[in-house]
Amino acid sequence: MTSLRTAPADAGSTPRHTGMILAIVLVSYFMIVLDNSIIFTGLPQIRAELQLSPAGLAWAQNAYTLVFGGLLLLGARTGDLLGRRRVFSVGLVVFGVASLLVGTAPNGAWIIAARALQGIGAAIVAPTSLALLTSSFPAGPERTRATAAYGTTAGLGASLGLVVGGALASWVSWRAGFFINVPIALVMLLLALRYLPATRPASGRFDLVGAFASTLGMGAFVYGIIQGGERGWGDPLTIWPIVVGVLVIALFVVDQRRAAQPIMPLRLFASAERSGAAVARLLFAGTMIAFFFFTTQFFQEVYGWTPLQAGLGFLPMTVVQFAVSLLVPTLSRRIGGAPLIGAGLGLVLAGMIWISLISADVPFVVGVVGPLVLLGAGQGLTFGPLTSAGVAGALPEDAGAASGLVNTAHQLGSTLGVAVLTAVAAGASTPTQRVVDAYRGGAVMLAVAVVVVLVAVIPAQIRARRATAES
Repeated sequence: MTSLRTAPADAGSTPRHTGMILAIVLVSYFMIVLDNSIIFTGLPQIRAELQLSPAGLAWAQNAYTLVFGGLLLLGARTGDLLGRRRVFSVGLVVFGVASLLVGTAPNGAWIIAARALQGIGAAIVAPTSLALLTSSFPAGPERTRATAAYGTTAGLGASLGLVVGGALASWVSWRAGFFINVPIALVMLLLALRYLPATRPASGRFDLVGAFASTLGMGAFVYGIIQGGERGWGDPLTIWPIVVGVLVIALFVVDQRRAAQPIMPLRLFASAERSGAAVARLLFAGTMIAFFFFTTQFFQEVYGWTPLQAGLGFLPMTVVQFAVSLLVPTLSRRIGGAPLIGAGLGLVLAGMIWISLISADVPFVVGVVGPLVLLGAGQGLTFGPLTSAGVAGALPEDAGAASGLVNTAHQLGSTLGVAVLTAVAAGASTPTQRVVDAYRGGAVMLAVAVVVVLVAVIPAQIRARRATAES
């Protein structure tokens, strides 16, 4: 990653260094993934300072992931049509400005709106960065290593965000975790303008109906789930948003079938490997983001830890995840990515079941460290191969859409995970029982993800390997 090597240029671009491209992509993606979790260790401070209700606190997180996920497909299409370097640079500007606004938030409405604006910037940067990566590295070992690094960044960004957020919340303020994005975004912008290849804009148009329908549909659906935890499942403010969300999502699918240039070509789902990877990623990401959301609160509310201690509590998971992820490229070449996904999800499921046995009387070393090690090992095995499976076999003209689908599954999973498990845990009588209920719900989601991998992803990769060997 640190060595610079010249790669063939795209039409209309100059020779470029793939090492620097990879560095820009990974750092920028790390920054936006970091903001999925950097807020978690500061949640108690944010709730007290801005006087947020439990639902408002959930929306401080969901506003980011919802808009991020809802606009990802449009962001991917925008990069294809207007040029990826140009769009990537605009996304960095939007994300940097929004981070500044989050850091200066005086009330709940402000922080939710600013987090939504952050989501817009992230929705531009994420799919464009993955599309730049796949177009800069030829298919084969180089691209496998690059996508493995990209996938690993997703996991490490989420877990390290807890450490960074905890340290800053304890030593400075929860706001500092967002202020640091401003100089990072500025530096990445300058490097992007210098090193990223300029691509010629493609002919075509935006599917604005599809973008609007996907965002509105998921927004209404998630809003209904959050209200279910607050008001009960029979309340009209729970039922009607869910109904509207389902109907609008159905309209989105119809629009994508009929649109001349859809933002999410339905042919992407013709591959069992890509479809299975998308579903597994949605469930996996949803479980893990919700795990961070609830565990940081458990550490602070039950164990009485400071935000810094809560962030450092995740270090066993982070260290193991990083170490295991270094082995993934070699293991992928030897046994394939799908077995790693299955084994990784199995380890995460075992860790989630184990930690669901936690109670207020069980010390951290006895009840938490072991599950965190399993969770870290499982994430290290899963993220990279799951990313590769999500774009496997996509046609060149679908590179942006496939990249958008991978990130959409991740971000919408993150949104739904927090929303669903918040609702699952809403009836708990104690903080500890609330966390345990969420863990049990997450274990069910992970079990479904394991089944999807066993039924769809692994058989598809076996068929693909056989076809390659016979050709």
